[in-house]
Amino acid sequence: MDLRFNDIFSHPANDVFQVVFFPDRIYHAQYLNATRSERYRYNVQEVRAKADITAIKGQVFMDDAFYTNFVRIEYRSARLVEAMRIEGRLQGNAVRARVRFYFDDAKRDLTKPQTLNAGDPLIRLYYCPWIDAYQMEMWGTLEVPSGDYHAPDVLTMMGRNGAITRVPQLQGFLNEVKRIREIDLEFLEDNVMSPSGYLLPDTATKTDDFYFRNLQVPNTQNPSDPGNTIAKASYTLNFDRGFFIPDASQVRPVRYRNGMMMQDNPDRRDDNVIEMRWLLQDEFASALVFFHEVTIPPSTVEGTHQHLGSEELYFIIEGNGIAYMGANDNPSLAVKDAAGADRYPLVKRHLFGLDPKDVRELPVKKGSVIFTKSGGIHGIRNPSATEPLKFVAFLYQSA
Repeated sequence: MDLRFNDIFSHPANDVFQVVFFPDRIYHAQYLNATRSERYRYNVQEVRAKADITAIKGQVFMDDAFYTNFVRIEYRSARLVEAMRIEGRLQGNAVRARVRFYFDDAKRDLTKPQTLNAGDPLIRLYYCPWIDAYQMEMWGTLEVPSGDYHAPDVLTMMGRNGAITRVPQLQGFLNEVKRIREIDLEFLEDNVMSPSGYLLPDTATKTDDFYFRNLQVPNTQNPSDPGNTIAKASYTLNFDRGFFIPDASQVRPVRYRNGMMMQDNPDRRDDNVIEMRWLLQDEFASALVFFHEVTIPPSTVEGTHQHLGSEELYFIIEGNGIAYMGANDNPSLAVKDAAGADRYPLVKRHLFGLDPKDVRELPVKKGSVIFTKSGGIHGIRNPSATEPLKFVAFLYQSA
């Protein structure tokens, strides 16, 4: 890390825009495994996080000389805990992770399911109270030159099933750690129960493999074609530092017929087709799920629906329309105009998968913003017979 970041951290401009955050300046360096001995120090090159996962890559120095490259994985296991509770089991002192690396020149085939398999390395992570998470470090080597030795308190962590380990299948990646662009991960409960040591068969294990997430890919322009929904049964942490889309209008859309509508919805019809350009999805490293551009063609509707466990923001960029918000989602909207009528009228709308509910009609135009929290209701209609309605949307996991 450039030490000048310490100076600009307290600069008044950083107080406003928060360019530099504490975790980006120093990442609990004293809690990385080998720092239990003063003989070792780390050069952390990149840190990425997604959901309960943190991945760190960089270099290890021993006695002030470069020793090896490393990749560290940390996991806080909230989803795996829930999966195991279903089986009446609690987590012990370890979990397992299946891992796959990609170099910067690797090309993914996003038209096919994105899953890990039994051929990908399976590693063990151990609970560390210093960081309140499971963790392990993959090093490029554990050997030392003839006549040298590892510090005893670090040596005890090393080995095939140690918190510091070497994974032969990944040796080529560790040799060129700067080129690692992506890491795919899924997590499994340990197959050894703690503290009994009872061995669980693999068929009994529970996994956290991104919890039903998928990617939307324009494999076909057929509306609501299942071939456009690609299973994403792993977490991807991406080390790229920037993304550029020269012209979002050139991104092929995915088309949906009667999105968020059940069979009894009176707005359903064969030509009720909306388009979504999925600009960013798996690239995000936080609770942000996607960023896309949505086109509601003339006389078309996106079905009204209720969010649970997620939040979504709409920002209108073109056209005029009617948005719907739950009747009680924003109490400040219950106002009257000069004639005593509701400024934002109450109407009843069919709710996707649920009973019809009262919502407020909100006129929207270029520059309007709709923000829906978990439990909130929203939908949108384009009443124009000639002009499209467009907005960009961000969706977040709310917990």
